[in-house]
Amino acid sequence: MSNRYNAGDAQGAYEPGSGDRVLRNKLGITDSEEIDAVELLLLEQLYQAVLVEDLPDRRLRVADLKTWHWRWLGNVYGWAGQERSVNMGKRDFQFAAAAQIPRLLSVFERDCLARFTPCHDFSDDALLEAIAVTHVEFILIHPFREGNGRLSRLLADVMSVQAGNEPLDYSAWDADKEGYFKAIHAGMAGDYSAMRQLVALARAD
Repeated sequence: MSNRYNAGDAQGAYEPGSGDRVLRNKLGITDSEEIDAVELLLLEQLYQAVLVEDLPDRRLRVADLKTWHWRWLGNVYGWAGQERSVNMGKRDFQFAAAAQIPRLLSVFERDCLARFTPCHDFSDDALLEAIAVTHVEFILIHPFREGNGRLSRLLADVMSVQAGNEPLDYSAWDADKEGYFKAIHAGMAGDYSAMRQLVALARAD
């Protein structure tokens, strides 16, 4: 079994011949559009398994998120389901340092998953707050090397369905990526109001 240093090397590696556009993968895929298509197909299968076939209608744990990640990408990446071992950022924003992820996930499990799930008998306002806070905190930690945004949406959908609602519609988020990014930034200071508004927009009519 690889130690954490080898895992870090693997997580930082790109597939030879991909021009550093595709992470090292078990399928030898070098084209970014092809890997995107594979990940999308596998994500649809994960949604079917988690939301339709066996909804976890109970308190969620970090172990659930790691299992979902492994079930989704385990046939593609050797590090699927493992905590990120490399530092990552987007634009000029750095996500949590890799060394801090174990501690931050413990806090996330206590302050978000244990606090909010299962989302039974939540008022509309309480559910908006629960999903907004959980989503922001998960994104800020960014615990996995790949797929954090998509997994965070699955988590939000599970919370919505636990509360007796439909999965969320993220089209408004995709149409205003700058607004979404600002909402995540605001959450760093404990201001989840912008994300609550985005969650409200995503609620199915």
